Amino acid sequence: MKVAPVLRALEARGIEVTLVHTGQHYDDTMSGRFFRELDIREPDVHLGAGSGTHADQVGAVMRAFESVLVERRPDAVTVVGDVNSTLACSLVAAQASVPVAHVEAGLRSGDRRMPEEINRLCTDVLADWLFTPSPDADKNLLGEGVDPSRIFRVGNVMIDSLLQVAGRPDSGTLDRLGVKTASFVLATLHRPATVDDATRLEGVVGLLDRIATHEPVVFPAHPRTRRRLEEAGLVFSGDVTVTDPLGYVDFVNAMASASVVITDSGGVQEETTVLGVLCITLRDTTERPITVEEGTNVVVGTDPRAAYAAYVAAPRERRPYRPDLWDGRTGERIAEVLTTVPPPLAHARRL
Repeated sequence: MKVAPVLRALEARGIEVTLVHTGQHYDDTMSGRFFRELDIREPDVHLGAGSGTHADQVGAVMRAFESVLVERRPDAVTVVGDVNSTLACSLVAAQASVPVAHVEAGLRSGDRRMPEEINRLCTDVLADWLFTPSPDADKNLLGEGVDPSRIFRVGNVMIDSLLQVAGRPDSGTLDRLGVKTASFVLATLHRPATVDDATRLEGVVGLLDRIATHEPVVFPAHPRTRRRLEEAGLVFSGDVTVTDPLGYVDFVNAMASASVVITDSGGVQEETTVLGVLCITLRDTTERPITVEEGTNVVVGTDPRAAYAAYVAAPRERRPYRPDLWDGRTGERIAEVLTTVPPPLAHARRL
């Protein structure tokens, strides 16, 4: 979702782009289908990193990506988000003195127990161009002593993709999910902090069962989450439909139709803000505070009782909100900077 708008905008300017798929996300429902639905061309290179621990994935991507840099000799490397591949490719490029652009820079949860927080911090240190989605991200970077010449607020690239597909006619998403009522709750939970602790996961199951006494719950389960449920012997007793992961278009349609979305995802907090659907986030902190400030997202922590209370109190009316520059043109602004602004750290590399 973050690559597609940038790729289109760069290629529209005649820039030669090598598209690298690291293989960190390798399941078709978590990768291949997204490529098709967002009209992303086939990757030029597939590294095949696969699953594993943080160290396993970072190491595998670094070893494979180094060969790509040696062979292709790019003028710059663009990385997106905060996953292990983001950090791995940034490290390799920086060591090779290839300028790095970080799309979605500056986001901070303040919780270094999150692997994504470490990835964000390290990538932002290494990157030349820091493309931020919101004022809080600029403030975070400036507070960390980053030179303002490296910071470019361009908006939210996720919203480019959201707006691209949100206007498409729904091809029967709710029918395929078995939703037969006027209202339902959509849940998506996958972070290690949520699903790897059996006690906490049991609390999540109890929460969704309790919500299901009010309205049905649809739970597209990440493969990791399914494994943890099976390992813990946990099953739902209420009106909770557990499905395979949804493609991007189906997931957007489901979000837009839900009465409430319950998640531990970062991107979902942003997407529900633009769609006007209340989001309840099962985390202690968020790197998307703008969604909380606008009242579209409630961060409740990990206590199922607090999450249930937030659900009961949740307003049901749609309140769409688009922060500044969340207008569907972020990819174009990124391409403009990359093709007109020299890498700000070039002088430091010469020294």
